[in-house]
Amino acid sequence: MIKILKRMRKFTFILLCVFSSGLFAQQPANFKGVIKFEDFQKLINRNDDVLYVVNFWATWCSPCVQELPEFMEVNRQFSMNKNFKMILISLDNVRELESGLYPFLKEKNIKPDVYLLNDIKRMNYWIPLVDKEWTGSIPATTFYKNGKKIFFAEKQLDQQALILTINKYL
Repeated sequence: MIKILKRMRKFTFILLCVFSSGLFAQQPANFKGVIKFEDFQKLINRNDDVLYVVNFWATWCSPCVQELPEFMEVNRQFSMNKNFKMILISLDNVRELESGLYPFLKEKNIKPDVYLLNDIKRMNYWIPLVDKEWTGSIPATTFYKNGKKIFFAEKQLDQQALILTINKYL
């Protein structure tokens, strides 16, 4: 009986080490899922008087990562407004979800809802549906209200530009 208890303690210790090492990445609470473009359309096609600020980005995109702190600050400032919602659409590789995106979201303390758009094979279909002038480069930010696109920028945005645009449409 004592040998069994010792083995159980050793096994429990090994399990604790494995789980605390991050070998099994835990999904961050703000990660809402892997979606296709049609799922994205459902997110923004709502007649609810909410201004949706949607940022297309990736962890491997340097300008995207550079603008994220400013987006986080703007989100913090407006998050209590019931008519405001920021959504981040990651274009990262779905195979690197647990090894790349999850740790990035935790490390950078990303708060808005994050979705991974796993629809790379149909990019030529959905990119012009987001905006006819979009070349597909990121970062790209679009604003929607009551199911209609009201603003699009295919460039890095700073805090001041975000706040001005939000205040214009909120």
